[in-house]
Amino acid sequence: MKALFAKYKSVIKFILTFLVVYVVLSVCYKFYLQFSDGSLYYPDYLTNLVGRQSEAVLDTMGYNAAIAPHPKEASLKLLVNGKYLARVIEGCNAVSVIILFVSFIIAFSGHFKATFFYILSGSVLIYAVNLIRIVLLTMGLYHYPEYQDVLHTVIFPAIIYGMVFLLWIIWVNRFSKLK
Repeated sequence: MKALFAKYKSVIKFILTFLVVYVVLSVCYKFYLQFSDGSLYYPDYLTNLVGRQSEAVLDTMGYNAAIAPHPKEASLKLLVNGKYLARVIEGCNAVSVIILFVSFIIAFSGHFKATFFYILSGSVLIYAVNLIRIVLLTMGLYHYPEYQDVLHTVIFPAIIYGMVFLLWIIWVNRFSKLK
């Protein structure tokens, strides 16, 4: 048994570290969501921020965009030219994806400084790409509503998760102490 443990020590360490970091960050995020209930920023600050930034980017691109609180659920309605096209829910703020990203990077940690800056820059990149993804999805829904299912369930998740996977590959090949 000891020989088997010694052989797979790095794999076991990776899995345990990943799980511990993922659970701790997820629990912290859950507390954040609970304490956001009834706050000034509906449905929570980060989701509200993503909705407002999506609206601003769409406006900058020449679309007449607006957001409004959804009356029946904790989300924001994203409208273009008065037409309700998308809803921005808690899952649209990229925090869950960033938690997944950070957990992997810490589990495959490198030197502290490199790990810290990679987590910081990767999280900002994920957030920005997620924002662009929401804007492109809204534009796609505005111009091509018949492709709603393909856009929302295939193409746009592939963008965000594909980028996270690419960031993981770069981390493991260039910065991680574990190979």
